Amino acid sequence: MTEQPKVPVTISEVMLKYIDVVKLSRSEHTARAYKNALKAFSDVLKEKWLDPHTTPIEKLTEDIISPFALYLKVFAPATEFLYLQAVKGFYEYVDSERFIEVNISRVRTLIRQRSRRPGIRLPQFPADDIERILAHVSDLSTLVQSVQTNSVMNERLRAMRDRAFLLVLADTGLRVHEACKLRRGDVDWNEGRAVIIGKGDKQAVVRFSTRSMQAIKDYLSLRSQLDGGSGKQLASLPLFARHDKGAGKKIKPITPTTGRNIVAERVGEILGKDAVGKITPHSFRHYFVTTVLRGSGNLKLAQELARHSNIQVTQRYAHLSDDELDKGYYDIFENRPK
Repeated sequence: MTEQPKVPVTISEVMLKYIDVVKLSRSEHTARAYKNALKAFSDVLKEKWLDPHTTPIEKLTEDIISPFALYLKVFAPATEFLYLQAVKGFYEYVDSERFIEVNISRVRTLIRQRSRRPGIRLPQFPADDIERILAHVSDLSTLVQSVQTNSVMNERLRAMRDRAFLLVLADTGLRVHEACKLRRGDVDWNEGRAVIIGKGDKQAVVRFSTRSMQAIKDYLSLRSQLDGGSGKQLASLPLFARHDKGAGKKIKPITPTTGRNIVAERVGEILGKDAVGKITPHSFRHYFVTTVLRGSGNLKLAQELARHSNIQVTQRYAHLSDDELDKGYYDIFENRPK
């Protein structure tokens, strides 16, 4: 006879196990958000005299969804939606691990009936400023002049890396953590593309522009001596590496934090300190989707290239590329007879 798994005594113990599972399958950011959601859920449980630290998991029912949804009305609709999804996932975990039997269909119905639909937020980003950044880093002569006067090799490597990193973000639509995870072996240099594992652990093909490919090659050419002395196969080395005192001569991948710092540093350098924080790595992804829409007018193409699972996400960008509406408006209001 198969021994049944030991059921944790309290609700909080099961919550901790659930968060551990989330950490293994989702991003660090998502895991943190889900942890916050369960903390809010715990607050509601306490209000209902079900302290999760002392209450057995058997006492958990679907009924707590209703007061939890009411509790979330003071939050933004998007936060409410995220927190309810996290708690729904918790109930699904409890049921799938057989801690208790849960009526999942009822959980979903209660959430659907009691939650607001998050409004569609139009992506805001300074497209003109991004164009200025890209024009600046694309000019290799300007970059060479700025680093030739500096004898520190790491500074030259950082400049070439940052140039390649920014152009890749703008011309591929990669998320910052996806770009940081790229290895040299992921890139098909003949076809100008890479196979990645993106959001939701989905495999996808990402295409590189000629300028982004050339920027990567320029950077790797300067890095060739370090790569060759690493003792590792080139294909296993990160595409974007650290060039700081902590890394030394080792080839270590950059982290998403480093990626965000690259953007902040170059934005401050090119646009001034006041612009820092207004442009993030994700701003370049907004720029990519908008560029595709403006160039093609094809919503489905933009969805596929951006790897949006839901076309409604892509539709948020459509207003930014509808030149016909702009022309029609100005023809009516600006060119009317005096």
